[in-house]
Amino acid sequence: MEQQGGKPHVTAVRKNGDGDIVELQLSSGQVVGYKEAQQMAKNDQIANVNVFKGRDGDEHLRSDPDGREDNNLDNLPTF
Repeated sequence: MEQQGGKPHVTAVRKNGDGDIVELQLSSGQVVGYKEAQQMAKNDQIANVNVFKGRDGDEHLRSDPDGREDNNLDNLPTF
């Protein structure tokens, strides 16, 4: 997947023991924490992701809906 408008996209994720994403690797090679990635998504600094408020009231990061599952954050390779 190419960078869109010069913005990096998420290429891999790191999960904790509970299976929660804790870090994301961007196509630029930069590794960012989950909260930092949320802020970057809000600032439109990462392509193909957005932040939404879940039923639990917390904000969560997710890939933009495009009908594909292979590029969902949970399905990306780990690093």
